[in-house]
Amino acid sequence: MMNALAPMPPTGGTQTPARMRQAAQSFEAQVLAQLLQPAFAAADSSRSPFGGGSAEAQWRPMLVEAFSASAARGGRGIGLADMVLRHMLRVQEAAQRSQTPTPTPEENRP
Repeated sequence: MMNALAPMPPTGGTQTPARMRQAAQSFEAQVLAQLLQPAFAAADSSRSPFGGGSAEAQWRPMLVEAFSASAARGGRGIGLADMVLRHMLRVQEAAQRSQTPTPTPEENRP
């Protein structure tokens, strides 16, 4: 049985900044969607251009997700992706430094 608190295995190397930026933007989009969902739920859908109804209510979460993803990708989000990316880069740099073996005094002798 797998322990739920066991650390995840290493991914086999470092991630590229482009992939890290994509992950950070995806995270920001998820956060934005969670923040926007109550606003869309409170909106009067009967006054929308599509007339409201149960069909519109079913598609609303996808609309919120699309708005959030667009804002995060376009840099018009709340700035969370940049903060997350900076943190991810710092963590990766620290992990690389900790994996680099430091020579012992005996190894430095000729």
